[in-house]
Amino acid sequence: MKQFDITKRDSQATEITPVSPERFDLDAYAAYENELLKKTGAFWKARSGVAVYRRMRAAEVFADGSRDMQRSLALQLGCLQKSMEYKADIPNFLEPWYGIGVYASAYGIDYVWNPGQAPASHYRFETVAEALQYEPQPVAQTAVGKHVLEMIDYFMNRTKGKLPLCFTDAQSPLNTSTLTVNTESVMMDMILDPGTVKRFLDTLAGLMIDFVAEQKKLIGECLVNPGHSFASARNFDGYGQSDDNIVMLSNRDYLECAVPSFEKVGQAYGGPVLHSCGDYSNKLPVMSEIKGLRMMDAAFSPETDPNPNPALPFAETLAGSGIVLNARIVGDIDVIKQTVRQLWRPGMKLIVVTYCQTPEEQERVYDAVHEICGQ
Repeated sequence: MKQFDITKRDSQATEITPVSPERFDLDAYAAYENELLKKTGAFWKARSGVAVYRRMRAAEVFADGSRDMQRSLALQLGCLQKSMEYKADIPNFLEPWYGIGVYASAYGIDYVWNPGQAPASHYRFETVAEALQYEPQPVAQTAVGKHVLEMIDYFMNRTKGKLPLCFTDAQSPLNTSTLTVNTESVMMDMILDPGTVKRFLDTLAGLMIDFVAEQKKLIGECLVNPGHSFASARNFDGYGQSDDNIVMLSNRDYLECAVPSFEKVGQAYGGPVLHSCGDYSNKLPVMSEIKGLRMMDAAFSPETDPNPNPALPFAETLAGSGIVLNARIVGDIDVIKQTVRQLWRPGMKLIVVTYCQTPEEQERVYDAVHEICGQ
């Protein structure tokens, strides 16, 4: 089995030819999406089932290309156009991605643009207590927040409000705390002063809820959920948050300190949805404690993530739970089939996210996945 390739700019990306809004067939994609919405609606309502999603992702969109909204849209339209060639149950969507430091901007933290890289954020405060003394600015009033809203408005206008669109990337309150405050201090205060950390995370949750409301006003009926790293659709529910720092916490500290703010944001928009990079399978025992958890996203092959998750704990935990598993699997047909056999259990709600190189390979994978799961 192949291992993670550190020479690639993005292990989950596909080479894309940009397409200008003027040359993109809006009506053709709208019809394509509308047809697949029959499948996504049935999948979401069912107690169990499997769906296949061929994620079409341009590497530049999640790197330096995010700085130029015109370039980002053209690349993403190229993704949508190419995605229609691949057999799938869930359509792709547009995303106003502009770095992971959107909510840190409320604390006066601006982006640093290193050549060829996604925007970086550097923390401003040494302690959580120091950050709590600062009066954050509403995200919509920051330079970063204004850019995101302008990007959404540009995407909506150039596509005439016909294409699916999600919220910008949402880092959880826990993730955002370490973009704002020295990570060592955040982690130490989880142990020494958890009350202070919880107050800070709750403040961040409020900022997030308010900015999501601003985005929702612009996106309207084009909105797809849960967004960003997840297979998403207009008839899916929930709000996705990246919560990668859970791997650095004990189950007790995560549940007591981080989960309340994570739940607060998620419940404001249809229920919490969780993503984490790496192997976070040891956190599965506390996932049942997250109120209203709708979906989880995880990597399940060495080509997807240098530290992928084992399949068995997810299969055993999620079967019959009603929680959807968004399983990302970069690899050939044999890797995908082997992983799906390990993941599938009766009573699961499984989305198999593929990155097949050709439409022919994708069709073989699509048929194999549905056959394995008997769907």
